Amino acid sequence: MLSQLKNRSRLRFVVGIYRAMDMDSASTVVLQALTQATSQDTAVLKPAEEQLRQWETQPGFYSVLLNIFNNHMLDVNVRWLAVLYFKNGIDRYWRRLAPHALSEEEKMSLRAGLITNFNEPVNQIATQIAVLIAKVARLDCPRQWPELIPILLESVKGQDGLQQHRALLTFYHVTKTLASKRLPQDRPLFQDLASGIYSFACSLWSHHTDCFLQQIYARNEVAALSSLERTLLSLKVLRKLTVHGFQEPQQNMEVMGFLNAVFERLKQFLECCRQVGPDSTCREKLEKTIILYTKVLLDFLEYHPCPFIPLIQRSLEFAVSYVFTPAGEGVTFERFIVQCMNLIKMIVKNDAYKPAKNIDDSKPESLEAHKIKTAFFTHPTLTEIGRRLVSHYFLLTEEELAMWEEDPESFAVEETGGDSWKYSLRPCTEVLFLDIFHNYSQTLTPVLLDMVQNLQGPTNVEDPVQLLMKDAVYNAVGLAAYELFDNVDFDQWFKNQLLGELQVSHHRYKLIRRRVIWLIGQWISVKFKSDLRPLLYEVILSLMQDPDLVVRIETATTLKLTVDDFEFRTEQFLPYLESIFGLLFQLLQQVTECDTKMQVLHVISCVIERVNIQIRPYVACLVQYLPLLWKQSEEHNMLRCAILTTLIHLVQGLGAESKNLYPFLLPIIQLSTDVSQPPHVYLLDDGLELWLVTLENSPAVTPELLRIFQNMSALLELSSENLRTCFQIVNAYMYLSAPEFLQNYAESLCRSFCDLLRDITNEGQVQVLKVVEIALKVSPILGAHMFQPLLPAVFRGIVDGERYPVVMSTYLGIIGRVLLQNSSFFSSLLAQMASECGQEMDHLLGSVIEMWVDRMDNITQPERRKLSSLALLSLLPSDNSVIQDKFCGIINICVEALHDVMTEDPETGTFKDCMLMSHFEEPKLSDDEEPPTEQDKRKKLLALEDPVHSVSLQQFVYEKLKAQQALMGDEGFGVLMESVDTELVRQLQEFLQGF
Repeated sequence: MLSQLKNRSRLRFVVGIYRAMDMDSASTVVLQALTQATSQDTAVLKPAEEQLRQWETQPGFYSVLLNIFNNHMLDVNVRWLAVLYFKNGIDRYWRRLAPHALSEEEKMSLRAGLITNFNEPVNQIATQIAVLIAKVARLDCPRQWPELIPILLESVKGQDGLQQHRALLTFYHVTKTLASKRLPQDRPLFQDLASGIYSFACSLWSHHTDCFLQQIYARNEVAALSSLERTLLSLKVLRKLTVHGFQEPQQNMEVMGFLNAVFERLKQFLECCRQVGPDSTCREKLEKTIILYTKVLLDFLEYHPCPFIPLIQRSLEFAVSYVFTPAGEGVTFERFIVQCMNLIKMIVKNDAYKPAKNIDDSKPESLEAHKIKTAFFTHPTLTEIGRRLVSHYFLLTEEELAMWEEDPESFAVEETGGDSWKYSLRPCTEVLFLDIFHNYSQTLTPVLLDMVQNLQGPTNVEDPVQLLMKDAVYNAVGLAAYELFDNVDFDQWFKNQLLGELQVSHHRYKLIRRRVIWLIGQWISVKFKSDLRPLLYEVILSLMQDPDLVVRIETATTLKLTVDDFEFRTEQFLPYLESIFGLLFQLLQQVTECDTKMQVLHVISCVIERVNIQIRPYVACLVQYLPLLWKQSEEHNMLRCAILTTLIHLVQGLGAESKNLYPFLLPIIQLSTDVSQPPHVYLLDDGLELWLVTLENSPAVTPELLRIFQNMSALLELSSENLRTCFQIVNAYMYLSAPEFLQNYAESLCRSFCDLLRDITNEGQVQVLKVVEIALKVSPILGAHMFQPLLPAVFRGIVDGERYPVVMSTYLGIIGRVLLQNSSFFSSLLAQMASECGQEMDHLLGSVIEMWVDRMDNITQPERRKLSSLALLSLLPSDNSVIQDKFCGIINICVEALHDVMTEDPETGTFKDCMLMSHFEEPKLSDDEEPPTEQDKRKKLLALEDPVHSVSLQQFVYEKLKAQQALMGDEGFGVLMESVDTELVRQLQEFLQGF
């Protein structure tokens, strides 16, 4: 308590000092807090952070921070922290309308203080100061801070090396930030800035570049490194100005001059790479600068494809020369090659450079670009590019081969698309190959087929060069599978060549075994005869036992592609299922990396999904192993997602037998769908899906299964994209065990639904109402009682004539259920609504019937249309004048429903109700059809008790009319029937023939 009083008094003291503008005293107190905030002792650190947090909104605090981080005599860590607090304060309090916004007077003072001098000695702090100046510039420049750019330019011109560098660093961050503003009113401001400073930026870049080149040729690496840093910063500025600073850059000679100069500068800098060697202190920054030059071209091409047209020729000549000819030997490096390939790819596939199908519809710019490309990509050029891509860039490198031996799992995962290769050479090379092959397939197809022809027959295992070449060529054939459809008889190639390759068991031939099984996976959905599948399964079975782990993993991936294919036939696969599934399980146990286990689990999931119930005899080992894997994967949520997916398919395959998994399954569902548990962020989608399929396949409810529903209230509050699945889960519980479920959860569910209906789309409203409708269908008495709070709104919606047809249809379905199957509850609801509306019950009933008749066309489902007819007929017989007054409308609905559900027997000419179900039959299934779930069976049994499916509408109409006739007498009933249209009467009599 004493400590808290001391802190409060210190805060009041400091605030008082701020107001008195005694900055020295205030600086001392803030400096002390910042010093304590850098402590490793949490007992010292936490109170200091809290104190600084309280001061964030006090006038003068940021002026004190500015003084502290500008004082180079203070501890670096303290100054660093002061900069961070200042930077965070800009985000929170600099905007004029922000809560606790800084005053205009203090902001003016701070802006002036930030650009007083550029002499920060510590690089990291200098960068942070540059970033925070840029943040202020984003909000205030140029209107409130017109002097910023002139002062920066003046400082950049200075002779002091440190000041020049820091000003240039700030100039870059300011330019970068202003260029990122995309609002329409901001673009002209940046364009004005760009046109005003572009000449200076170009001269600055040119000056520093020349200095660097002179110094590097003079072998003065220290000075060269300093100039290179300035070259890099000035080039970064120019990149932003060039790409974002001009609406029509092709009209500006300086812009186009700079872009053309980029090619010469690139050549000079690449030559510098050769000169300095790989171990030079300049090498890393030199490569960064070269990459930045390529980014200038790539960005300009992306944002200004048409102004780039004059640069297409030079870009292609430059990139192709360095990547596909000896000119690049000794000077290029991987990242540069990637950038050059990206440049070629973007030009080749750019839609702006392709003429329209009808040439007359093409833009002149597109025709010009196409002409340049056509002139460049001659037959010899394309042939050389195609051969070089395959024979040079597709070859596995020594590093990749070493990884295969030392870390096969990492190699296998990265080869199949790991993120670590996202920006590396191999995927970039393959994408370029595909784009060029697609655009120039007529030229490149014969080239590739010639390369294949030269490699026919088994390759000598003692010739590693030929093995690598065959691997590369087969890779190309796999990538271009769709383009080669008409040119390769893959079935014959598979039987006559590839099968033989797979039977070579030498350990060095693993390259080809792995590549061939991958190749088959690429062609399986393109061209592969169905009757060859059993032969392929034999191959897969053999390769799943290959001594090499990479081959086994690749085989598993091809298996997934095979069973995923639309021509997959279960009956062809069944003879191999037990053996292959056992080998997949072994592979899952053998691999140790999280990514590899995920990959194998996806294959297992796919197999289970496709063979469905046929998997049941073979899953015991997997079922025993998954709990252990789940436990081991506690820190790997993505692996747990893969386990959930596997369990989803496993439950679907096991059907009712999945109840044996409950001791493992239900805790997983509980954890995955509990929004108070951090893993739910990753697991929720799959967890909900698993919960749903578990319910759908459950033979009977258990206390544990019922208990999981406690998670649902919080899930409904989220109102996320998972809401539809949540409703499906609620419905599944209803079908599984409505009495127990509703007694336990209807009250909380009703509260959640009431909250949801206040702010939900029409589609969401329908989903809520369908739950109520199903509850009434499953348990008419209990459902009406439990969801009673929702029914008045439904009733009002009908009376008020709800405009959204699907909602109105659902309203009528709900009230139809109540009226037909719980008439006493309907009467009490009608009395309640009449009291609330201040109307007579009969008058309100008449309004409901009138609206029902009027909006019958909103109901499109035949089941609901029949339900409406049955419900309104249930009001008969009646001597109520209102019901008799609406008799014509009721008959109208009945006739419409009879048209919907009655089918004529062509032999007897009599009508029968096509919705009637007399008994439950297990459907006969083909091998490719999924068997019904336990929930499907429950729905069928429920339908047998549903009046819609158990009551003949024809007979019900007849009985109700006879009862009304008996009540009123023949004469009275005759008068009543005269109120009905004669054509309707004729149709009704036709339906009732035989009664």
